[in-house]
Amino acid sequence: MLIDTHTHIYLKEFDADCDSVIAAAIKSGVLKMMLPNIDASTQQSILALSSKFPGIIYPMAGLHPTSVKSNFREELDDVSIHVSDKRIIAIGETGIDLYWDRSYEREQQIAFAEQIDLALQFDLPLVIHMRNSFAEIWDVLNAYHSKAPRLLFHCFSGSPAEAELIINKGYLLGIGGVLTFKNAGLREVVKRTPLDFLMLETDAPYLAPVPYRGKRNEPAYITIIASEMASLKEMNYTEVCERTTRNALEFFRI
Repeated sequence: MLIDTHTHIYLKEFDADCDSVIAAAIKSGVLKMMLPNIDASTQQSILALSSKFPGIIYPMAGLHPTSVKSNFREELDDVSIHVSDKRIIAIGETGIDLYWDRSYEREQQIAFAEQIDLALQFDLPLVIHMRNSFAEIWDVLNAYHSKAPRLLFHCFSGSPAEAELIINKGYLLGIGGVLTFKNAGLREVVKRTPLDFLMLETDAPYLAPVPYRGKRNEPAYITIIASEMASLKEMNYTEVCERTTRNALEFFRI
């Protein structure tokens, strides 16, 4: 069994064939898919999919950093409302993204910290989005390391030094299709990182692995990422599948 720990199959890119995409994933051995939220506009779609595919689709509640705008307080209120839903398995995705715009950097930091507090309050893991923002994220986390919830840095693409800081605190790295890009520094990170700190994800519809790079990503492509990880770490493919799946089941407590 494989688990896609981060996929956005509720977005418009899947409007025409979402059920078929889920069926293809299951046929490939991807039997569970975790859906991170973006903002209030996407929460109901995630919950509807989880109700339609119980035991397969698992929803999160959260506010994505690029959705942190002047109305972020109202958005956080919506997260607070949904986090008590028994179907919710994690807070996410949250974090800080300074790639596109720094206009709301302070608000992103506040929203990130408050979602950490929610994760602690409800004893839920936290899924972190990080882009051009490791130092800023680490500054926020410095107040939480002694009591932090279970933390997953999704779609990790940072340096080996950043990865070492993360795993030394017991946090995990989500590894996606970027691993198959031959010039990716991520390959060195994966070689160095013990498998107990790694999970697999697609971030579909984004960042499809080779040979689908540039096309729509799908949960079924987790098999490609798992195969690449096994090759890089010189491990048996089945062992990579089993151990990353175990990591996900333990992290999300399902």
